[in-house]
Amino acid sequence: MRIAELSRHTGVPVPTIKYYLREGLLPAGELTSPNQARYDDRHVQRLRLVRVLLDVGRLPIATIRQLLSALDEPDPDVHRVLGTALPTAVSGKDSLDPDGVEAARVRIDKLVQERAWLVGRETTARQGAAEALAAFEQVGADVGMLLEQYADVAETIAGHDLDFVGRAPDAEGMLYHAVVGSILGDALLAALRRMAQEHESAKKFGIRGDDC
Repeated sequence: MRIAELSRHTGVPVPTIKYYLREGLLPAGELTSPNQARYDDRHVQRLRLVRVLLDVGRLPIATIRQLLSALDEPDPDVHRVLGTALPTAVSGKDSLDPDGVEAARVRIDKLVQERAWLVGRETTARQGAAEALAAFEQVGADVGMLLEQYADVAETIAGHDLDFVGRAPDAEGMLYHAVVGSILGDALLAALRRMAQEHESAKKFGIRGDDC
C-alpha cells in the first residue's frame, strides 16, 4: 500500500507518518521508485503500537525509539522492554515523614520476600508502595491485614494481566497489550472497584430513597 492508503487504513495523517519515519519510529517502506515506497501490514502494526505508546503510555519519542530498537533485536528481552514501557509508581510526597517511609519500605521488602516476588530492589514500584503505606500510617489509618489482602488481589490481577499480554503473537503485540492492559486496565479496575464499593455499602448500610 502507498503512504496515503496506510494513512487511511490507520487514521494517522500522512505528515505524522512521515514524521515517524524521520524519527525512526516506523521502518522505511520498500522503495518502488525514487519518490515512492510501498508499506504493508508490518507498518500498520507498528503504527498502532507507536500511537498507543504516545497516546496511552504518554512516553517521550526518545523512549519509544529505544523500546522499538530493543523490540527489533533478533532475540528481544521482552521482560525488560515491558518494564520500561509500563507506568511507574506514584511519586513520593514531600510531606511524608522520611522515617515513616523507611519503616514502610522495610515492611514492603518483607512482603516481597515472604511472597517470593521477583521484583527488583530499586524498582519505583517498591518505593511507591512504601510511600503509599507510609501515607496510610501518617494519617492514622492502620492498614493491618489490608496490605496482605491487597497483595493477594494484586497477584490474581497480575496473572490475568500477563495472560492478556501472552495472547499476543509476538513481542511487539505483547508490548501493545501490556501498555493498553496496564494503563487502561488501571482505569477500568478503579471504576469497577468504586462500583463494587457502592454495592457492598448498599448491602451493609442499606439504601435510602431513590439512590438506585
